[in-house]
Amino acid sequence: MKDLLRSLLIFIVMSLLTGLVYPFIITAISDVTIPDKARGTLIISKDKIVGSALIGQQFSDVRYFHGRPSALGKPYDASNSGGSNLGPSNKKFMDDVNERIKQARIENGLEHGAPVPADMVLASASGLDPHISVKTAFLQTARVARARGLQETTINKTISEVAERHLGGPEIVNVLKLNMSIDELTH
Repeated sequence: MKDLLRSLLIFIVMSLLTGLVYPFIITAISDVTIPDKARGTLIISKDKIVGSALIGQQFSDVRYFHGRPSALGKPYDASNSGGSNLGPSNKKFMDDVNERIKQARIENGLEHGAPVPADMVLASASGLDPHISVKTAFLQTARVARARGLQETTINKTISEVAERHLGGPEIVNVLKLNMSIDELTH
């Protein structure tokens, strides 16, 4: 009985330390040292939270840049992160990718057989990726410029202004931030 009480006491103490005290201390330190990240890297526009810089959003209107496809049942559902786990040998995967390629070519006025960037047709592993490559953004410029009545050079300049480079990797663009910048040009 003595061992059972001792085990129960250790369980309670460790649960409090690892389940409450430690997370509280780490959250407090994060809130002071990296407040933006600790609060979810929220994007605020006109005093309203419009999204997170870390979670993509679904854009299907021709006036907006489109992000990577999401393999989730409900696109960009942060409560259900994950990929499809389907590979190139899977017929459903290939059918989905080929349909996305066809759609990307139609939407963006590309010729049949024209190359389409991988991030335009392949979902990310998490299904939440908020970024596209600069190349993918430039490929969509003509469509967005036509739909908004803007010059392509104006759109391309905006893409270059919001482009990010992380750890020496390729330049990428946060689709929500890009679309918000384009919205500012037309309002």
